[in-house]
Formats: sequence, structure tokens, C-alpha cells
Amino acid sequence: MSALLNTIMLEGGELAKAGGAVGAGLAALAAGVGIGQIGKGAVESIARQPEASGDIRANMILTAAFVEGVALFAVIAGILAIFVK
Repeated sequence: MSALLNTIMLEGGELAKAGGAVGAGLAALAAGVGIGQIGKGAVESIARQPEASGDIRANMILTAAFVEGVALFAVIAGILAIFVK
């Protein structure tokens, strides 16, 4: 499998660039969906237990930051696949 991937990366430069662009787009899309799910869960949790809203909000922000960090890493990896030969 790695030999096939190396062949695609070395010989199919355009295919590697397209894969990098698609990967960067999918990472951004998945991050948006993930943060939406985090927000949805936080709002539902606060609605059920309003006295815990401070803790829920803090955990929501921390988790969203982790998702954003991973998404940023994935987008940068995709962009590097486009520009690095």
C-alpha cells in the first residue's frame, strides 16, 4: 500500500494536489460539524441543568478549541500536499 502511495505522490503530482485540496476541505467541513455538535450538546445540557452552565460552557470552549486545533493541523497538511512537491 505504501508503495502505491509513494508512486501516486511522486508521479501523479496533480492527483496529490487534488487530494490535498479535498483533504483540506473535508477537514474544515468536519470541524464545522463537530463544533456544531458540541454547541448543540452544550445548549441542551444547559437547558436541562441551568445551575451547571459555567462548567458546561468552560468544557464546551475547551473541547471546541481541541477540535479547531486538529482541524487547523489537517488543513495545513492538506495545503502542504498542494504546494510541496
